[in-house]
Amino acid sequence: MRAKHLLLLTLYAGAAVWSALATANTPPGGVASVEPSPDYPKMTLPAPEIKAPVKKASKSTADHGKFKELQVDFKSGPEVTAACLQCHTEAGKQVMHSKHWTWEYLNPQTNQKLGKKHIVNNFCTAISSNQEFCTACHAGYGWKDDSFDFNNQGNVDCLVCHESTGTYRKLPGQAGHPVYKEIEFPPHSGKIVKPVDLKAAAQSVGKSGRNNCGACHFFGGGGDAVKHGDIDTSLSNPSKYLDVHMDKDGLNFSCGECHKTSGHDVPGSRYAPTAKDEGGKAHMRGKEDKNPATCQACHTNAPHKQNVRLNSHADKIACQTCHIPEFARGKPTKTMWDWSTAGKLDKNGKPYTTKAPNGQVAYDSKKGDFKYESNVIPTYIWFNGTVNYTLRDTKLDPTKLVKINSFEGSPTDGQSKIWPIKVFSGKQPYDKATNQLLIPHTYGDEHDSAAFWQVFDWNKALEAGMRSVNQNFSGDFGFVSTEMYWPITHMVAPKDDALSCAQCHQPSVGVGRLDNVPGVYMPGRSANRILDMIGWSLALLTLLGVLAHGAGRIYAARKSGGHHH
Repeated sequence: MRAKHLLLLTLYAGAAVWSALATANTPPGGVASVEPSPDYPKMTLPAPEIKAPVKKASKSTADHGKFKELQVDFKSGPEVTAACLQCHTEAGKQVMHSKHWTWEYLNPQTNQKLGKKHIVNNFCTAISSNQEFCTACHAGYGWKDDSFDFNNQGNVDCLVCHESTGTYRKLPGQAGHPVYKEIEFPPHSGKIVKPVDLKAAAQSVGKSGRNNCGACHFFGGGGDAVKHGDIDTSLSNPSKYLDVHMDKDGLNFSCGECHKTSGHDVPGSRYAPTAKDEGGKAHMRGKEDKNPATCQACHTNAPHKQNVRLNSHADKIACQTCHIPEFARGKPTKTMWDWSTAGKLDKNGKPYTTKAPNGQVAYDSKKGDFKYESNVIPTYIWFNGTVNYTLRDTKLDPTKLVKINSFEGSPTDGQSKIWPIKVFSGKQPYDKATNQLLIPHTYGDEHDSAAFWQVFDWNKALEAGMRSVNQNFSGDFGFVSTEMYWPITHMVAPKDDALSCAQCHQPSVGVGRLDNVPGVYMPGRSANRILDMIGWSLALLTLLGVLAHGAGRIYAARKSGGHHH
């Protein structure tokens, strides 16, 4: 009887194996021709309702509106700074040691000298010879050329980070100064910008808010949502749908809540990001050797309390990979900038712009062709925090795609995690004689005979730009294709909108989020035909062995029984 049961069990096992073999190559659901459904709905919550933010009562121990030093009709920004320094005696010195002031950063890992002052990017290109325009986003006054005094505290701009009226505005072309008198901007547009009330701005100062930081960072790259993809004006007053931390009706974080600043030194870096934080405990704020702007600084490396299985993912996958399923969810972000087409003029010899169907600028005579995208699924890569830059003096191969910055990492170095990034593509000028990137002189007033935006002559603009960094221009130039990476770390979605397991393991469209990331074994997805054949062959051989063993046992039992009778 036992032998018969064993034989039946063996036959059932064999049927199961043959069934598995028959369906091994069948797509999930069993029907290959079914029309796939979308991989991911474009966020499940409706677009946010715009409401005016509720102004909270100040918890400050001082009302600057009552200070006699600020009861002055200030005529310039430096006059306000002089008043601030009467009480905040060390503030200017602190600011002058910060990246927001120097626009310099020496990467200790690569020993590259970086910062806006030194790198060449693939959107605005470089600040050299264009300081008067670019320094509208500098935390100082008067940087219009190389003669700027970085050691003068009077040049520090306190208001740009601390005023709260929302009226303080620094226009490009003013060398970092706010508007002191009525000005037409943009030039020849007929639009008049009123002067800033410096007295009101000075009396309103307090802790930096999102709009203080956003006055520059929302507009990085020369416009709203151009550079980062996860930072734009939609974060000024966001709903939970857009960012669970900055939700105006919820946590309502300011930027400084994560970028916890000490002595005007703001933590967090795009030049040397913290890719893998080994913090094991929550609330690591205050440790000087730690970056308080990481997710782990609050959430630890084991944030999932109800589904601890997910914590094992955190060993190799950055929090942002799952919790920021798409970026540019508030505003379309620029993803391509082609300088090679810049300089076209209309039939009257005037510069012009055209717009795409979504209302974004598609072409600008001053800057070339653009491409914008919304609700962008990130690119995913291994990243260990090391970033190498192609600098102006780096030799490049113009026949290949040039990476302005390379994010280092691998699945085997023990320091990397899978990160979401924005890939910014472009074409920009290089010198065919030296195979090095060129710096164009773009901005200038109507009397500037070399500024590209005035004369639309690449040779004159490139010669002037290179002269500003004491380098020669051969006169022979071309345009090289480039890429630049930006880590995605803002616009954290509500947990219900985080990536589902199926979007990586069993995506309905057949393409998983991490399919193009090397070195990832994905249960339910990572198949190898040869390994599958070997595995199934071993299973079949095992089955045959079981069958043979069972048959042998049955035969032996019967033979033994017949001999007994």
